[in-house]
Amino acid sequence: MAAVARSYLYVPGDRADLLDKAAGRGADALVLDLEDAVTPARKEHARETVAGYLGAAAPAGPELWVRINSDQVAADVEVLSPAAAGVWVPKAEPELLAEVDAALTRVQRRLGPDAPAFRVVALIETARGVLTAPRVAAAPRVLRLGLGEADLAGELGLQPGPDRAEFAPIRSQVVVASAAAGITPPVGPVETTLRDPERLELTTRALLRQGFRARSAIHPGQIATINEVFTPTEAEVASARAVLAALERAERGGSGVATDADGRLLDRAVVRAAAEVVRRAEASTD
Repeated sequence: MAAVARSYLYVPGDRADLLDKAAGRGADALVLDLEDAVTPARKEHARETVAGYLGAAAPAGPELWVRINSDQVAADVEVLSPAAAGVWVPKAEPELLAEVDAALTRVQRRLGPDAPAFRVVALIETARGVLTAPRVAAAPRVLRLGLGEADLAGELGLQPGPDRAEFAPIRSQVVVASAAAGITPPVGPVETTLRDPERLELTTRALLRQGFRARSAIHPGQIATINEVFTPTEAEVASARAVLAALERAERGGSGVATDADGRLLDRAVVRAAAEVVRRAEASTD
C-alpha cells in the first residue's frame, strides 16, 4: 500500500543550508516554503534555491512539496521538477485552485513525459475558504486539505485558548468536507510552542481524535512525536484485526453482526473504523 504522509516539515525555501539537512530529519514529507518563511525581497532567491534543490533531489527520501504564494502562482510553480509531488496552496478558495490547476498543467506540458501528476494540498486559511470547503476539497488535483489557524484567527478575530476549542467547528468542517469529497484525511495545523513536548503530544492526539491524520511541523524536533501519534500502536492494530476477523467469521455464518471478547457488538460501522486503523498501519512509512 502506498505510504500516506503523517508529518510535513516546513523548510524555508531561501535557506540552502536547512534544505540540505531536511531530508534526514525523519519527516514523511518536506514543504519547501516560498510563502511565509521568505521575505518579499528574497522571493526570487528562494525560487532559484528551491528549483536547484528539486533538480538535484534523489529519488528516495521524503515527499517534496512546495508551498507557493497565492498571488505569485505562475512564477512559483515554475520551480517544480519531476521530483516534486506538488504544491501547497495557501488561502485556498475555488477560483485560486482553478488558477493553480491551469498553471500546473502548463508546467506538465513543459516537462513533457517525465512530469508527474502534480497534486495539491489546499490550506483553508480564510473565512471564504471555510465556507467553500466542500468545493475546495472537490477541486482538481486536491489530495488533502490543511488548516492554517493563525491566518483564520486574524481574519475571524478569534482569541484561541490553550486547547484551541475555538477552532473545533472549523476543524469539523474541514474533516467533513474531506470525507465527502473522498480525499485523504486532512493535515492539522502547526504547534507553535516549540519547547513543550507534552503539549505537542496532547494537541496532536486531539487532532487525531478530531479526524486529522497528519500534521505540519515548523521544527525537526516535532517530527518524532507527530509520526508516533499518527501511527497506530501494535495493540491498536491487533485489536482492529481481531474485530475484522470476528465479523468475517460471523458473516460466514450468515450474520451481519458479531461480538468481541468483551461482549461488545461489532457491526459494519465498527468494522469500518477498524479497517481504517489497519490501513493506516500498513501505509506507515516507518
